[in-house]
Formats: sequence, C-alpha cells, structure tokens
Amino acid sequence: MSAALANPVFPPAPVPALAPAAPAFSEFLRGAPDGLPLALRDFRPRGPARGAVLVAPAMGVAQRFYEPLATFLAAAGLRVITFDYRGIGASRLRRLADEPADIMTWAELDAATALAALAERAPGLPITWLGHSLGGQIIPFVPGHERIAKAVLVATGSGYWRTLSRPLRRRAPLLWYGLVPTLIPLFGYFPGRRFGVVGDVPGNAMRQWRAACLHPDYLAGIVPGAYERYAAFTRPLTSIALTDDEMMSDAGITALYDRYAAAPRRLVRLDPAELDVPRIGHFGFFKKEMQAPLWQAHLLPELAQHA
Repeated sequence: MSAALANPVFPPAPVPALAPAAPAFSEFLRGAPDGLPLALRDFRPRGPARGAVLVAPAMGVAQRFYEPLATFLAAAGLRVITFDYRGIGASRLRRLADEPADIMTWAELDAATALAALAERAPGLPITWLGHSLGGQIIPFVPGHERIAKAVLVATGSGYWRTLSRPLRRRAPLLWYGLVPTLIPLFGYFPGRRFGVVGDVPGNAMRQWRAACLHPDYLAGIVPGAYERYAAFTRPLTSIALTDDEMMSDAGITALYDRYAAAPRRLVRLDPAELDVPRIGHFGFFKKEMQAPLWQAHLLPELAQHA
C-alpha cells in the first residue's frame, strides 16, 4: 500500500526552490572513545537552526554520498552532521586489512561519537537520527541514542537473506557462501568494489554482517541483548520504504520495523510512479534530483524541529 499522497486529480503546486545562499560547511576529525580519529562534516544554516540531524550511512557508503541532502537540510534551517565509519571514506586511516572494526564497533564507537559531536554543536536543538539502511538498523546499539528526539529510517529493513528482494535473494548464496569466505582470507578485508558488491569493507564487519544476514532475526539474532535493546527504544520513529527498492522487500522492511515495537511509529511506502519520478530504489532517495518530490514533500515534515 502506498503512502497517502495529495489527490491526483488536484496535484500540489510545484515547490519553489530554496534561497541559493549555500550553508556553511566544514570538515573535522573527532576522536572516538578508543582514540581513533573519525572524519565528520558539519553543515550549518546561515541563520538560527530549528533542529539538528545526524545522517547515519548505509553499509560501505561514504558520507560524501549524502552531501547534497545535508546541504539542502542546512539551507532549510537544520544543523547537520555526516560521518564515515572507520575503514570507510575519509575515516579509512589505515590499511583496510589492518582495520579490526565490526558493525558493533561502528555503532558503539563511531556513531556514538558523531551523535555526541552533534549534541555539543547543536545544544538545545531536537535531534533527528536519519538512518539509511544499516544506519537505521543500529540505533539501539548506539550509546547515548536516548538523546535523539526522533528517528527517520530510509530503505531500512532486515538483511536476512530470505526476506531480501527476489533478485538479490537469488544472488545471496554466492555472496555469503562463496565470495565472503573466500575473499576475506585472501585480501584481509572484503574487496567488494572490484566485484561491484557493497564496496570495500573491513573483514570483521563483513563477517558479522554475513552472520546477521544468515540469521532469521538478523542483527537481533547474533548480538547479545539485542532483542531487549530494540524493545527498549521508545522515541518516535518513521520508516520510509520505497516500492522499487532493489534490495529490500516488504517482508524485510516490516521485519525490522516491527523490532521497534515500543516506539510510536509509522511506516510510509513511497511509489515513484505516484511521485512522477522514474526511479528511486535503495539509494535514489539521497540523490539531488529528489529535492522537490522527496526531501521537501516527505522528509522535511518528518524531522524534529522547533516551530
């Protein structure tokens, strides 16, 4: 079922473009609790901010991918921080074969560091956690996540391989039983970029992801105490699913959404045909051309901000 949209007989008027003045932007390093410096970007509105947003990336995706959206949100009056997990993008500060991080490292150290940085730089502002795929799966494992006012998940579902989209489900056994067990011992990490799969990822992170994707309960089934952590999350949450997502099926989206059972929540399914865009998919939500049909119309109203 698609999200409730404007009456198609009387479509909404075109959304005017925001003022062209670019928001302030800076890059900085911040030490994680174990001392490792992480790369972050800070997008600041020209005037007083009404809210703050932390953009938590998908698996293997560098923060620069989210720059158009972060720039748009800052121009709309929001303080935004993006970041790279260690071993990814600008936080790849050593040979990937020497990077021991797994997914829980990314959640417990890296995402927590970025969240703390945003809270310090945007005191008193309501914080929205904007998680893309993996970035929406790890919230309960992030120390200090209680300080967020709301979570918005985009293209976020269970990675259990039997609930993936049909095309991806057919290829999953090759990835999990062939490529991952073979390539990590050879390279010391997962060299996904050269195979067009996920991207280059630390070996331990890929091993942990493999274990999760082979378990019916995904991360909840392999991380001690995970069931309780998901059940304890009570902040308002909106999950935005795309009907043409080439990775996530409805079953996968619903499975992860239901983990957040104690949260006041709603699930929104967006159909590109109803939005008059040719395609969105798993990554298209964050592309610049989605400013009017998605960011302005469907994302901004979901973000926590002062009136």
